[in-house]
Amino acid sequence: MGLLDSITSAAGGPQGGGILESIVGLVGGNEGLGGLVKKFTSGGLGDVIGSWVGTGENKTVTPDQITSVIGNEKLAEIANKTGLPIEQVTQQVATNLPNIVDKLTPEGKIPEGNILEQGMELLKGIF
Repeated sequence: MGLLDSITSAAGGPQGGGILESIVGLVGGNEGLGGLVKKFTSGGLGDVIGSWVGTGENKTVTPDQITSVIGNEKLAEIANKTGLPIEQVTQQVATNLPNIVDKLTPEGKIPEGNILEQGMELLKGIF
């Protein structure tokens, strides 16, 4: 079984790999992980994303909180890309984003370098 097959299977079907890639894309987008931290902080969720970056236990995030920080437009874009309903996309982001950010910040700080490349390596390690 290849990497994409493993990701797809673990994420629940043919669209699964696309959703995980899209979540990693949120972390490594134009503004990088630092930009994502700023979005969460300005959205009143700095303590939540801080727990993901830090070395302690990860706080949970709700789909509604994800929508308020990420925005309907970006979530709809992911839904269109993956073919999944927006509600499922939002739930997948709420479930997987904390773990991805946590794994990308094992020392409790934002790493330097290409976060997208590191994220894809992370997915290889998980699946």
